[in-house]
Amino acid sequence: MILIADCGSTKIDWCLLDNGKVEKQVFTLGMNAVMLTEEEMRTCIAEELVPELAGFPVAEVYFYGAGCISDEVCGNVARAIGANFPDATTIEVHTDLLAAARALCGRQPGIACIMGTGSNSCYYDGNVICDNVSPLGYILGDEGSGAVLGKILIGDILKNQLPADLCAKFLKQYDLDRLTIIRRVYKEPQGNRFLASVTPFLIENIDRPEVHDLVLNSFKAFFKRNILQYKDYDKLSVNFIGSIAHYYRPVLEEAAAAMGCHVGTIIKSPMEGLIKFHTA
Repeated sequence: MILIADCGSTKIDWCLLDNGKVEKQVFTLGMNAVMLTEEEMRTCIAEELVPELAGFPVAEVYFYGAGCISDEVCGNVARAIGANFPDATTIEVHTDLLAAARALCGRQPGIACIMGTGSNSCYYDGNVICDNVSPLGYILGDEGSGAVLGKILIGDILKNQLPADLCAKFLKQYDLDRLTIIRRVYKEPQGNRFLASVTPFLIENIDRPEVHDLVLNSFKAFFKRNILQYKDYDKLSVNFIGSIAHYYRPVLEEAAAAMGCHVGTIIKSPMEGLIKFHTA
């Protein structure tokens, strides 16, 4: 049997396949492979996953996770998995960006992107990632992401760059004031998640020209600062995984057209594509 994992900081989606068909799907708490030790990851898997898969012979494991970007980190994850599934003959650990590429492009060349709380992109040759413009995080980069959209929105509201009625509506809807926002962004952990949490306000008010332009310009920046650097960006479709791409597709396509690009496949999560990739 094949076990595929799509790992984020919040949750892990584990999917067990038997002859290409989903035998069981399990959700466990997320793991940040950079922050946890091998022992801590081994314990998490033992306590949360192993009991759910008791009696199932796992032969292959393909684990994709944010933060799995170095041989050291990937080795820690692989050993933590191997300790819990000693009979597995294949254990592979890869970054979430390769998961996106494989889920979106399969074994064909293409440009694959992640656009959720953060953003990332790559040029994929159908086998490996050949080029990646560093996302740089929501302070220096992550254009088009939920965190950056939220950052621009809140900044415009606090600096009175949006109409007064929109500013008042936002602050009331989210029960926020300037001091609370500053504390949430600068003093509390995971400021990026807080910023991304207010993006529903944008989609709810996307018919307002000021909001539409805010989103459109952020997406244009994503294409300009990332996609236009890849080989054949104007010939290949640009494909996306993530909630922001899913919910804002019309504006994303508008931005792509303005930048000479074409949006292809958009899916909210990679699991369906990964299942197809590993069973084809």
